[in-house]
Amino acid sequence: MKRYTNSEIKARLILAIGICLGLTFMMSVGALLYGLLFVVQPLEVSPNDESAWATLNPLVLFMAGALSGVLASNGLKDKDKTEEPQA
Repeated sequence: MKRYTNSEIKARLILAIGICLGLTFMMSVGALLYGLLFVVQPLEVSPNDESAWATLNPLVLFMAGALSGVLASNGLKDKDKTEEPQA
């Protein structure tokens, strides 16, 4: 069994986190759009729906920020350890 280096482990971790956050973000946005476009809404918004929207909006904003942070930090690479010359 191959032993992974730190940079390979970090790359796999960033990939897994990015996929999970991306899927969750897409499902949240899809559910919000479905609720807005295809569900018949009464003229007045019920208190339950209003509280659900109030909860979902910051959640989606947080996930968008976290996903962009993970993708932006992907460019930061660990410095490879180089052996110091022996005197």
